[in-house]
Amino acid sequence: MRPAELDRVTVAEAADRYVELVRARVLTGALSASTAEVYARDVATLVELAGGGRVLDDLTGEDVDAVLLAFARKPDGRRAAGAGGGGQSASSQARFRRSVSALFKYAVLAGWVQIDPMSVATIRARERGGLRPERRALTREQAQGLVGAARRLGEEPPSGGRRDQRTGLRDALIVLLLTTVGPRVSELVRANVEDFFTNDGVRYWRIFGKGGRTRDVPLPEDVARVLAAYLERGRPESAEKALLLSWRGRRLARGDVQAVIDRVQRRVDPEARRSVTPHGLRHTTATHLLADAVDMDAVRRVLGHSDLSTLGRYRDELPGELEVAMRAHPLLKGPGAG
Repeated sequence: MRPAELDRVTVAEAADRYVELVRARVLTGALSASTAEVYARDVATLVELAGGGRVLDDLTGEDVDAVLLAFARKPDGRRAAGAGGGGQSASSQARFRRSVSALFKYAVLAGWVQIDPMSVATIRARERGGLRPERRALTREQAQGLVGAARRLGEEPPSGGRRDQRTGLRDALIVLLLTTVGPRVSELVRANVEDFFTNDGVRYWRIFGKGGRTRDVPLPEDVARVLAAYLERGRPESAEKALLLSWRGRRLARGDVQAVIDRVQRRVDPEARRSVTPHGLRHTTATHLLADAVDMDAVRRVLGHSDLSTLGRYRDELPGELEVAMRAHPLLKGPGAG
Protein backbone atom coordinates (compact mmCIF):
# COMPACT_ATOMS: atom_id res chain seq x y z
CA MET A 1 0.00 0.00 0.00
CA ARG A 2 1.05 3.58 -0.61
CA PRO A 3 2.13 5.49 2.56
CA ALA A 4 -0.37 8.06 3.89
CA GLU A 5 2.28 10.77 4.32
CA LEU A 6 4.47 12.20 1.59
CA ASP A 7 8.22 11.94 2.24
CA ARG A 8 9.77 14.99 0.56
CA VAL A 9 13.14 13.44 -0.23
CA THR A 10 15.57 15.10 -2.60
CA VAL A 11 16.43 13.60 -5.96
CA ALA A 12 19.84 12.53 -4.61
CA GLU A 13 18.34 10.92 -1.47
CA ALA A 14 15.75 9.06 -3.53
CA ALA A 15 18.44 7.85 -5.92
CA ASP A 16 20.64 6.54 -3.08
CA ARG A 17 17.74 4.66 -1.48
CA TYR A 18 16.56 3.24 -4.79
CA VAL A 19 20.03 2.07 -5.85
CA GLU A 20 20.47 0.41 -2.46
CA LEU A 21 17.22 -1.49 -3.07
CA VAL A 22 18.29 -2.45 -6.60
CA ARG A 23 21.62 -3.82 -5.38
CA ALA A 24 19.86 -5.75 -2.62
CA ARG A 25 17.85 -7.54 -5.31
CA VAL A 26 21.12 -8.89 -6.72
CA LEU A 27 21.67 -10.78 -3.46
CA THR A 28 18.24 -12.44 -3.77
CA GLY A 29 18.89 -13.41 -7.38
CA ALA A 30 16.09 -11.15 -8.70
CA LEU A 31 18.55 -9.08 -10.75
CA SER A 32 21.93 -9.70 -12.30
CA ALA A 33 24.85 -7.63 -11.03
CA SER A 34 25.36 -6.09 -14.48
CA THR A 35 21.69 -5.04 -14.76
CA ALA A 36 21.81 -3.50 -11.29
CA GLU A 37 24.86 -1.46 -12.24
CA VAL A 38 23.12 -0.19 -15.38
CA TYR A 39 20.21 0.98 -13.22
CA ALA A 40 22.64 2.62 -10.80
CA ARG A 41 24.49 4.41 -13.61
CA ASP A 42 21.24 5.69 -15.14
CA VAL A 43 19.94 6.90 -11.78
CA ALA A 44 23.23 8.74 -11.16
CA THR A 45 22.77 10.44 -14.55
CA LEU A 46 19.23 11.44 -13.55
CA VAL A 47 20.63 13.11 -10.42
CA GLU A 48 23.22 14.95 -12.50
CA LEU A 49 20.67 16.21 -15.05
CA ALA A 50 17.73 16.96 -12.73
CA GLY A 51 19.73 18.40 -9.83
CA GLY A 52 20.36 16.34 -6.71
CA GLY A 53 19.17 19.03 -4.31
CA ARG A 54 15.67 19.32 -5.78
CA VAL A 55 12.76 17.64 -4.03
CA LEU A 56 11.72 14.61 -6.08
CA ASP A 57 8.00 15.44 -5.79
CA ASP A 58 8.65 18.88 -7.32
CA LEU A 59 9.74 17.36 -10.64
CA THR A 60 7.05 17.84 -13.28
CA GLY A 61 6.41 16.14 -16.60
CA GLU A 62 8.19 19.06 -18.26
CA ASP A 63 11.24 18.52 -16.04
CA VAL A 64 11.33 14.83 -16.96
CA ASP A 65 11.04 15.76 -20.65
CA ALA A 66 14.02 18.10 -20.27
CA VAL A 67 16.09 15.39 -18.52
CA LEU A 68 15.31 12.79 -21.19
CA LEU A 69 16.22 15.14 -24.04
CA ALA A 70 19.39 16.25 -22.24
CA PHE A 71 20.41 12.59 -21.89
CA ALA A 72 19.71 11.97 -25.59
CA ARG A 73 22.14 14.79 -26.48
CA LYS A 74 24.76 13.69 -23.94
CA PRO A 75 27.99 12.52 -25.65
CA ASP A 76 28.53 8.76 -25.54
CA GLY A 77 32.22 8.11 -24.96
CA ARG A 78 31.86 4.49 -26.03
CA ARG A 79 30.94 5.50 -29.59
CA ALA A 80 33.53 6.62 -32.09
CA ALA A 81 33.40 10.27 -33.07
CA GLY A 82 31.17 10.75 -36.08
CA ALA A 83 29.41 7.39 -35.62
CA GLY A 84 25.77 8.40 -35.75
CA GLY A 85 26.39 11.79 -34.17
CA GLY A 86 27.68 12.72 -30.75
CA GLY A 87 24.62 11.76 -28.68
CA GLN A 88 23.34 8.55 -27.16
CA SER A 89 22.19 5.64 -29.31
CA ALA A 90 18.44 4.98 -29.65
CA SER A 91 18.76 1.84 -27.51
CA SER A 92 20.60 3.75 -24.75
CA GLN A 93 17.94 6.45 -24.78
CA ALA A 94 15.15 3.88 -24.47
CA ARG A 95 17.01 2.10 -21.66
CA PHE A 96 17.55 5.35 -19.75
CA ARG A 97 13.84 6.15 -20.00
CA ARG A 98 12.99 2.68 -18.63
CA SER A 99 15.39 3.20 -15.72
CA VAL A 100 13.90 6.60 -14.84
CA SER A 101 10.38 5.18 -15.15
CA ALA A 102 11.22 2.29 -12.81
CA LEU A 103 12.55 4.71 -10.19
CA PHE A 104 9.38 6.81 -10.29
CA LYS A 105 7.12 3.75 -10.10
CA TYR A 106 8.91 2.80 -6.90
CA ALA A 107 8.76 6.43 -5.68
CA VAL A 108 4.94 6.36 -5.91
CA LEU A 109 4.80 3.21 -3.76
CA ALA A 110 7.36 4.59 -1.30
CA GLY A 111 5.43 7.85 -0.87
CA TRP A 112 8.16 10.07 -2.33
CA VAL A 113 5.89 11.57 -5.02
CA GLN A 114 2.16 12.34 -5.15
CA ILE A 115 1.89 11.57 -8.85
CA ASP A 116 4.29 9.85 -11.21
CA PRO A 117 5.66 12.61 -13.51
CA MET A 118 6.32 9.96 -16.16
CA SER A 119 2.55 9.74 -16.65
CA VAL A 120 2.51 13.34 -17.92
CA ALA A 121 5.87 13.40 -19.68
CA THR A 122 5.56 13.74 -23.46
CA ILE A 123 8.87 12.12 -24.44
CA ARG A 124 8.51 8.56 -25.70
CA ALA A 125 11.07 6.04 -26.95
CA ARG A 126 10.90 5.30 -30.67
CA GLU A 127 12.31 2.16 -32.29
CA ARG A 128 14.18 4.41 -34.71
CA GLY A 129 15.48 7.82 -33.83
CA GLY A 130 15.47 7.48 -30.05
CA LEU A 131 13.41 9.68 -27.74
CA ARG A 132 10.82 11.92 -29.35
CA PRO A 133 7.98 14.08 -28.00
CA GLU A 134 4.57 12.43 -28.20
CA ARG A 135 1.97 14.68 -29.79
CA ARG A 136 -0.62 15.37 -27.13
CA ALA A 137 -2.56 18.49 -28.10
CA LEU A 138 -6.29 18.07 -28.56
CA THR A 139 -7.67 18.87 -32.00
CA ARG A 140 -9.87 21.96 -32.28
CA GLU A 141 -13.01 19.80 -32.20
CA GLN A 142 -11.81 17.90 -29.13
CA ALA A 143 -10.74 21.07 -27.32
CA GLN A 144 -14.02 22.83 -28.12
CA GLY A 145 -15.93 19.78 -26.86
CA LEU A 146 -14.08 19.94 -23.55
CA VAL A 147 -14.48 23.72 -23.24
CA GLY A 148 -18.20 23.41 -24.07
CA ALA A 149 -18.68 20.75 -21.39
CA ALA A 150 -16.91 22.98 -18.85
CA ARG A 151 -19.07 25.97 -19.79
CA ARG A 152 -22.27 23.97 -19.39
CA LEU A 153 -21.07 22.63 -16.06
CA GLY A 154 -20.38 26.18 -14.86
CA GLU A 155 -23.91 27.26 -15.83
CA GLU A 156 -25.68 24.46 -13.97
CA PRO A 157 -27.57 25.47 -10.79
CA PRO A 158 -25.83 24.46 -7.54
CA SER A 159 -26.55 20.88 -6.53
CA GLY A 160 -28.54 20.40 -3.35
CA GLY A 161 -26.70 17.14 -2.62
CA ARG A 162 -23.68 16.42 -0.49
CA ARG A 163 -20.86 18.96 -0.19
CA ASP A 164 -18.52 16.68 -2.13
CA GLN A 165 -20.93 16.85 -5.06
CA ARG A 166 -21.01 20.67 -5.24
CA THR A 167 -17.83 21.12 -7.21
CA GLY A 168 -19.23 22.03 -10.63
CA LEU A 169 -18.03 25.64 -10.76
CA ARG A 170 -14.60 24.70 -9.46
CA ASP A 171 -14.21 21.88 -11.98
CA ALA A 172 -15.38 24.13 -14.83
CA LEU A 173 -12.87 26.81 -13.80
CA ILE A 174 -9.99 24.31 -13.64
CA VAL A 175 -10.64 23.00 -17.16
CA LEU A 176 -11.17 26.47 -18.64
CA LEU A 177 -7.95 27.85 -17.09
CA LEU A 178 -5.91 24.84 -18.25
CA THR A 179 -7.33 24.90 -21.77
CA THR A 180 -7.28 28.64 -22.47
CA VAL A 181 -4.29 29.88 -20.42
CA GLY A 182 -2.13 26.71 -20.39
CA PRO A 183 -0.52 26.99 -16.94
CA ARG A 184 1.69 24.27 -15.52
CA VAL A 185 -0.36 22.13 -13.14
CA SER A 186 1.93 23.21 -10.28
CA GLU A 187 1.16 26.87 -11.08
CA LEU A 188 -2.56 26.12 -11.05
CA VAL A 189 -2.68 24.43 -7.66
CA ARG A 190 -0.35 27.07 -6.13
CA ALA A 191 -2.68 29.90 -7.20
CA ASN A 192 -4.24 31.98 -4.42
CA VAL A 193 -7.39 34.11 -4.57
CA GLU A 194 -5.28 37.26 -4.21
CA ASP A 195 -3.38 36.39 -7.42
CA PHE A 196 -6.41 37.42 -9.49
CA PHE A 197 -6.97 41.14 -9.98
CA THR A 198 -8.77 43.58 -12.27
CA ASN A 199 -7.05 46.33 -14.24
CA ASP A 200 -8.97 48.64 -16.59
CA GLY A 201 -11.93 46.29 -16.55
CA VAL A 202 -9.83 43.25 -17.52
CA ARG A 203 -9.38 40.31 -15.15
CA TYR A 204 -5.77 39.13 -14.79
CA TRP A 205 -4.06 36.15 -13.22
CA ARG A 206 -0.63 36.79 -11.71
CA ILE A 207 1.05 33.43 -12.21
CA PHE A 208 4.06 32.52 -10.09
CA GLY A 209 6.14 30.33 -12.36
CA LYS A 210 9.45 28.50 -12.48
CA GLY A 211 12.63 30.19 -11.36
CA GLY A 212 10.73 32.78 -9.30
CA ARG A 213 9.39 34.45 -12.45
CA THR A 214 5.89 35.95 -12.49
CA ARG A 215 3.64 36.81 -15.41
CA ASP A 216 0.30 38.63 -15.58
CA VAL A 217 -2.03 36.89 -18.03
CA PRO A 218 -5.43 38.41 -19.00
CA LEU A 219 -8.32 35.96 -18.78
CA PRO A 220 -10.81 35.52 -21.63
CA GLU A 221 -14.17 37.06 -20.69
CA ASP A 222 -15.95 33.69 -20.45
CA VAL A 223 -13.28 32.39 -18.07
CA ALA A 224 -13.40 35.58 -16.00
CA ARG A 225 -17.17 35.12 -15.59
CA VAL A 226 -16.78 31.56 -14.35
CA LEU A 227 -14.04 32.73 -11.96
CA ALA A 228 -16.36 35.42 -10.55
CA ALA A 229 -19.20 32.92 -10.12
CA TYR A 230 -16.87 30.42 -8.41
CA LEU A 231 -15.56 33.05 -5.97
CA GLU A 232 -19.09 34.26 -5.25
CA ARG A 233 -20.89 30.97 -4.71
CA GLY A 234 -18.73 27.96 -5.56
CA ARG A 235 -15.69 28.23 -3.32
CA PRO A 236 -16.10 26.80 0.20
CA GLU A 237 -15.61 29.21 3.07
CA SER A 238 -12.12 28.67 4.40
CA ALA A 239 -9.20 30.51 5.98
CA GLU A 240 -7.04 28.87 3.31
CA LYS A 241 -5.73 31.37 0.71
CA ALA A 242 -5.80 28.85 -2.15
CA LEU A 243 -8.03 29.50 -5.12
CA LEU A 244 -8.88 25.84 -5.65
CA LEU A 245 -10.20 23.99 -2.63
CA SER A 246 -11.44 20.49 -1.98
CA TRP A 247 -14.95 20.18 -0.57
CA ARG A 248 -13.27 19.92 2.85
CA GLY A 249 -11.76 23.37 2.34
CA ARG A 250 -8.17 22.27 1.70
CA ARG A 251 -5.86 23.30 -1.14
CA LEU A 252 -6.22 20.97 -4.12
CA ALA A 253 -3.18 18.80 -4.87
CA ARG A 254 -1.61 18.23 -8.29
CA GLY A 255 -2.90 14.67 -8.35
CA ASP A 256 -6.52 15.87 -7.98
CA VAL A 257 -6.47 17.87 -11.21
CA GLN A 258 -6.43 14.84 -13.53
CA ALA A 259 -9.55 13.46 -11.83
CA VAL A 260 -11.31 16.80 -12.47
CA ILE A 261 -10.41 16.74 -16.18
CA ASP A 262 -11.63 13.15 -16.46
CA ARG A 263 -14.97 14.06 -14.83
CA VAL A 264 -15.56 16.92 -17.25
CA GLN A 265 -14.47 14.74 -20.20
CA ARG A 266 -17.28 12.30 -19.40
CA ARG A 267 -19.71 15.09 -20.36
CA VAL A 268 -18.18 15.48 -23.83
CA ASP A 269 -19.78 13.82 -26.87
CA PRO A 270 -17.91 10.49 -27.25
CA GLU A 271 -17.05 11.32 -30.88
CA ALA A 272 -15.16 14.45 -29.77
CA ARG A 273 -13.73 12.98 -26.57
CA ARG A 274 -10.08 12.10 -26.03
CA SER A 275 -8.27 11.55 -22.75
CA VAL A 276 -5.79 14.29 -21.96
CA THR A 277 -3.48 15.30 -19.12
CA PRO A 278 -2.99 18.80 -17.66
CA HIS A 279 0.30 18.91 -19.57
CA GLY A 280 -1.58 17.95 -22.74
CA LEU A 281 -3.91 20.92 -22.23
CA ARG A 282 -0.84 23.16 -21.98
CA HIS A 283 0.21 21.78 -25.38
CA THR A 284 -3.32 22.43 -26.63
CA THR A 285 -3.19 26.09 -25.59
CA ALA A 286 0.13 26.67 -27.34
CA THR A 287 -0.80 24.73 -30.47
CA HIS A 288 -4.07 26.51 -31.14
CA LEU A 289 -2.82 29.99 -30.29
CA LEU A 290 0.07 29.53 -32.72
CA ALA A 291 -2.14 27.88 -35.35
CA ASP A 292 -4.34 30.99 -35.28
CA ALA A 293 -1.24 33.13 -35.94
CA VAL A 294 -1.11 34.67 -32.48
CA ASP A 295 2.24 36.42 -32.08
CA MET A 296 4.87 33.90 -30.94
CA ASP A 297 6.24 36.21 -28.27
CA ALA A 298 2.74 36.69 -26.84
CA VAL A 299 2.31 32.90 -26.64
CA ARG A 300 5.72 32.61 -24.98
CA ARG A 301 4.64 35.12 -22.33
CA VAL A 302 1.31 33.38 -21.73
CA LEU A 303 3.08 30.05 -21.16
CA GLY A 304 5.88 31.57 -19.10
CA HIS A 305 8.88 30.53 -21.17
CA SER A 306 12.10 32.50 -21.05
CA ASP A 307 12.81 32.19 -24.78
CA LEU A 308 11.02 31.41 -28.02
CA SER A 309 13.01 28.26 -28.78
CA THR A 310 11.17 26.36 -26.05
CA LEU A 311 7.87 26.79 -27.90
CA GLY A 312 8.94 24.12 -30.37
CA ARG A 313 8.20 21.46 -27.75
CA TYR A 314 4.64 22.74 -27.36
CA ARG A 315 3.72 23.27 -31.00
CA ASP A 316 1.95 20.09 -32.12
CA GLU A 317 0.80 19.32 -35.65
CA LEU A 318 -2.92 19.50 -36.34
CA PRO A 319 -4.70 17.47 -39.03
CA GLY A 320 -5.39 19.56 -42.12
CA GLU A 321 -3.65 22.70 -40.88
CA LEU A 322 -1.34 22.99 -43.91
CA GLU A 323 -4.34 22.90 -46.25
CA VAL A 324 -6.10 25.57 -44.17
CA ALA A 325 -2.96 27.74 -44.19
CA MET A 326 -2.66 27.61 -47.96
CA ARG A 327 -6.36 28.34 -48.51
CA ALA A 328 -6.01 31.45 -46.35
CA HIS A 329 -2.65 32.54 -47.83
CA PRO A 330 -1.93 36.17 -46.83
CA LEU A 331 -0.56 37.09 -50.27
CA LEU A 332 -3.83 36.12 -51.97
CA LYS A 333 -5.99 38.39 -49.83
CA GLY A 334 -6.91 41.97 -50.53
CA PRO A 335 -7.76 44.04 -53.63
CA GLY A 336 -5.78 41.93 -56.11
CA ALA A 337 -7.27 38.61 -54.99
CA GLY A 338 -9.54 36.68 -57.36
